[in-house]
Amino acid sequence: MKKLLFAAALLISVQSAFAQKFSIGPKAGLNISNYTGGDIESDALVGYHLGGIINYGFGKVFSLQPEVLFSTQGAKVDNAGNKSDFKISYVTVPVMFKFKTNGGFYVEFGPQAGFRTSTDIPDQTINNFAKNLDLAAAGGIGYHSPIGLGVGVRYIAGLSKVGNFSGQNIDPDFKNSVIQASIFWAIPLVK
Repeated sequence: MKKLLFAAALLISVQSAFAQKFSIGPKAGLNISNYTGGDIESDALVGYHLGGIINYGFGKVFSLQPEVLFSTQGAKVDNAGNKSDFKISYVTVPVMFKFKTNGGFYVEFGPQAGFRTSTDIPDQTINNFAKNLDLAAAGGIGYHSPIGLGVGVRYIAGLSKVGNFSGQNIDPDFKNSVIQASIFWAIPLVK
């Protein structure tokens, strides 16, 4: 009988330690993007991101948060002495591992895949300026309130080169670099 009570107590404590929470909601914010690497001369470009999140919590500290965001990125590129906006739009899919304190502050990190949807390059002389797939690593910090509202800042470092061209006076071996400031609302479906 003691073994049965001990097993039941152990099962209940393990289950409560790994209690699962599930929430979904919208996310939107500001992007400040640029290109790094290669020999491209560029300045930061302001864009935006908009989409949704799914947060799957394990206990009180750890959660997994996949997202789907429409994101405008790029840079102000020095083009023969003039700065031109090189804009590339992506559907990005970050999968963030989040660690949250009891006070609601969190740190996050994870991979991101971006799928190019469009390019807006002025005086287009380069065919296929950007690759269709952009791989990146992301990390950030933020605050997530008990009612689900949150704010966060994230840095996204490109791992794959953006350029998909050759034979130009620009080295295509440059990568995306993005700072995102976001607001989100994770609406709890399962507590």
